[in-house]
Amino acid sequence: MNWIILIIAGLMEVGFTFCLGKTKTTTGPEQYWWWTGFLVALSLSMFLMSKAAKSIPIGTVYPVWTGIGAVGAVLVGIIFFDEPTGFWRVFFITTLIISIVGLKMV
Repeated sequence: MNWIILIIAGLMEVGFTFCLGKTKTTTGPEQYWWWTGFLVALSLSMFLMSKAAKSIPIGTVYPVWTGIGAVGAVLVGIIFFDEPTGFWRVFFITTLIISIVGLKMV
C-alpha cells in the first residue's frame, strides 16, 4: 500500500510541475487558480511522501519520488509545453526509469 501512496505522491509532483508551467502562460485570475493548484498538489505530494517514508526507507522513497517527478516533468514539458525531444533526452529519461524500477526490485 505504501508503494501506491509513493507513486501517487510522485504523480502529485508531476501535477505541481504542470501547474507551475501553466503559471508562466497565464495572467490575471486564471494564474491564481494555477498557483492554488500548485500549492495543493505540492502539499499533497509532501504529505503522501512522508506517509510512505514511515515504512519504506527514505533512501528509497526520495529517489523514487524524485524520479517519478523528473520523468513526469519531462513528459509534461514535451506534451503540453512543446519542449524538444531528442535522442539523449529520451535516453537519459529511459535510464532514469530503469533506475527507479531497479530501486523497487532491490
